[in-house]
Amino acid sequence: MTRATLTRLAVAGAAVVGAAALTMGTAAASPAPQSGTPQPGEHGPGEHRPGEPQPGKHDKKPGPSVPVRLLTINDLHGNLEPPTGSSSRILDPNGANTDTDGSLTGIAGAKYSIAGGASYLAAHLKRLRDPNTLLVAAGDLIGASPLLSAAYHDEPTAALLDKLGLVASSAGNHEFDEGIDELNRIMNGGCHPVDGCSPAGQWKGTKFDYLGANVIKEGDGDYALPPFFVKEIHGVKIGFIGLVTQTTPSIVTAAGIKGLQFTEEVAAANKVSKQLARQGVKAQVVLVHEGDNITPNQDPSSCPVVPGNGSRIATGLDPQVDLVVSGHSHQAYVCKVKDPAGQDRVYTQGSSFGRAITQIDFRVDLKTKDVVRSSVAARNNVVTRTVTPDADTEAYIKTWQERVSTVANRPIGKITASIGRGGNVGETPLGDLIADAQLEATEDGGNAEIALMNPGGVRTDLTYPQSGSEGDGVVTYGEAFQVQPFNNLMQVVTLTGAQLKALLEQQIWKVDPVTGGITQRILQPSSSLTYTFDTTKPEGSRVSDIKIKGAAVTDTQQIRVAANNFLVGGGDGFTVFTQGTDLWSGPLDIDAFVAYMGAHSPIEPPATGRINLIR
Repeated sequence: MTRATLTRLAVAGAAVVGAAALTMGTAAASPAPQSGTPQPGEHGPGEHRPGEPQPGKHDKKPGPSVPVRLLTINDLHGNLEPPTGSSSRILDPNGANTDTDGSLTGIAGAKYSIAGGASYLAAHLKRLRDPNTLLVAAGDLIGASPLLSAAYHDEPTAALLDKLGLVASSAGNHEFDEGIDELNRIMNGGCHPVDGCSPAGQWKGTKFDYLGANVIKEGDGDYALPPFFVKEIHGVKIGFIGLVTQTTPSIVTAAGIKGLQFTEEVAAANKVSKQLARQGVKAQVVLVHEGDNITPNQDPSSCPVVPGNGSRIATGLDPQVDLVVSGHSHQAYVCKVKDPAGQDRVYTQGSSFGRAITQIDFRVDLKTKDVVRSSVAARNNVVTRTVTPDADTEAYIKTWQERVSTVANRPIGKITASIGRGGNVGETPLGDLIADAQLEATEDGGNAEIALMNPGGVRTDLTYPQSGSEGDGVVTYGEAFQVQPFNNLMQVVTLTGAQLKALLEQQIWKVDPVTGGITQRILQPSSSLTYTFDTTKPEGSRVSDIKIKGAAVTDTQQIRVAANNFLVGGGDGFTVFTQGTDLWSGPLDIDAFVAYMGAHSPIEPPATGRINLIR
């Protein structure tokens, strides 16, 4: 059966059957207990062992059953090489290192591991596989990627996922960064319409599909992506329903979601769930690119999620759905929630950047064809770098490193010290630096007076080398690209002073009174803009004393404001941008940043203080 046939059947709602069933294997081994609150599958005296199902409150008396193991990943973002800095660390109860003062984790005495990297991911996947294993994912596998993958439109990452045996993934919001046509090209093959073929030659597409049960074509209402995938194993069918966050239109460029609608997740999944059940697919898993944050200063292994959109979806899905694998929030957790029928349902997420693999073991009753809920055991396995990396994957990555090295290793400037994004909380030195670069790139031609940068678009720090290391503060194109990997277009629009104030009022700063956690969305300003943001005042009346180059802004004043096309299109909820007039488009954001680095090196970390933040 061809890929095109599979896709047509999935969109039509037929039961898509994968490759022939695997040979019967032994029951999956019980995962080792973790510290903290007991996780699904852990057991004490008198409780059942995972893999030996006993009747639960809502389970019928189980008959003969077969084992299944899911290994899941999410939010890889094309990180083929091991991530660095804070992106490489993960809390790990079994970690080799201890954070003595809490400076890395916020938890004094917490253990952490240095994790991630595709060659280590491959090695851990091999260790965790058994004859009953399926590898699935919950989106953002590509997009916002390091240069090694992004330079070739993420074909290197997609090809590696095929090599690793991925059978299906939900789409994530970043899968739409270059639009639905490009996402279809990644799945179906063909060289890039502008940049042509990569050094690997004609792109053949992927063996796996991206799923999107809530991604609908405007106009005809048809599915834009296959809504589900069914895989047969040991004579039973496992149905995977894919979902992407319905907030995608507010966090992806307008061009990326053109012609698409993103509907509410629960209703979309429940519609497909009922379809699958009617066709005899009773064992169902939702792969959803939406998730929850966690309470600060608690071990993630204790499932300290702060209920949000992820929990809303996990609890609202039809009782026929047995498991929920999530993504998007870049957190690691293994939790139980109650479905609408009161049954326990496991709900997981596996961090990001390839730092964890979620392992879910369960059994499927051969008579009912459904998951025995009491058999479900789940845990997150940290992708440590203490194992021998997979040799084939290392060789594969080396090939792409050689191909991209000419571009990646080109020096573009120097820094005198590390310039950080400060966890993207409030105004940050790196955010200010990028805004200054964007203003300089748009002053001629666009007549920009100020520039604003979204903090979520600043993906990593610029790190100054330690004493004695090579580089002496040199910043390469590859390092700059890691900071700004989206290839957004710089644009300028005219706003009135009143509109600028309204735009700045759309910024968010909230402190949870219970957890102390901060929810914030503060635009990074160029040096030409200063103002006061008073978080103690009611939303809508927090911004005052707006000045441009020291001169007070009036309500009727016409101001040329530079930002990337994501923001100008109303991204991140900054809808006032869409009221702008006299649109001008300029260079790519990465080109603006590279030009600024070259013109002003060596660059010192800019002083913050452009925003007078009152807390």
